[in-house]
Amino acid sequence: MKIVRDYQFVSDADKGATVAIGNFDGVHVGHQAVIECARAAVPDAPLGILTFEPHPREYFSPDAPPFRLMNEEARATRLQKLGVDVLYQIPFNQQLASLTPDAFATNVISQGLGLCHVVVGADFCFGKGRAGTVEDLQKHGSALGFDVTVADLVASSAGTVSSTAIRTALSEGKPKVAAEMLGHWHRIEGPVISGEQRGRTMGYPTANMSIEGLHPPKHGVYAVIADVLNGPHAGTYHGAASIGVRPMFGQNRANLETFIFDFTGDLYGSTVSIALVDFLRPELKFNSLDALITQMDADCSQARTILSAL
Repeated sequence: MKIVRDYQFVSDADKGATVAIGNFDGVHVGHQAVIECARAAVPDAPLGILTFEPHPREYFSPDAPPFRLMNEEARATRLQKLGVDVLYQIPFNQQLASLTPDAFATNVISQGLGLCHVVVGADFCFGKGRAGTVEDLQKHGSALGFDVTVADLVASSAGTVSSTAIRTALSEGKPKVAAEMLGHWHRIEGPVISGEQRGRTMGYPTANMSIEGLHPPKHGVYAVIADVLNGPHAGTYHGAASIGVRPMFGQNRANLETFIFDFTGDLYGSTVSIALVDFLRPELKFNSLDALITQMDADCSQARTILSAL
């Protein structure tokens, strides 16, 4: 999958795509439906995604609590798995934010990227102040020479699928509900970073990852699937993970610590994708290390049982 990061300097080889437009945070089943519409619209054209980095919400509210389900690397990984040919990941800055709907359609979609067909969700808005509607986009497409398809919103048994509903499910410790709306397990992806190595001394060495900038799932212990994406230990493993602040050891920044079952090796610097499969228990503070280790033994036993049934 090729990533194009500027709409103003696009080669002719990267034009002519059929593109789904949106933020695609989580790449949930609603997003996937939009992508499939784009794939079917012009089957012979390259399949593209037009999205923005940073997320516009981050740009307009930089001090708001973290809300993203995915960082840009995890989103790109998921889109590549869906067979996307070109990811147009356009910088969202003052220049882009100030474009009127007409200017966005003309400068970005038509002249800049040279798209032949765009697909958007029924709730899509664009341009300065989100003033442009899907009807406006269709009018601009007719005038500028690109076609527009409006995809219906998707619902699941949990209700209308949205990134907001998925965040709510994760906050409530319901990764299976989130997975139903996502169409895949919710994953946290990033490099393994150095920790304080307390787990190693207790017989539970963990792969530590930052969750900074991401919407934090409910703090606690999860049964997980760990995909090591690169390095000598690349592969898929089962494990148990803790998300939280480690209350036994003072005040700490929340992170993700994963104990990978039956694994030996060094993962520092490797990129790992952790899929949250089931919530086991909330984060607790124990009276002693022995009590913590006893609980970790029970957590891992429960996680093994859950994961063996997949």
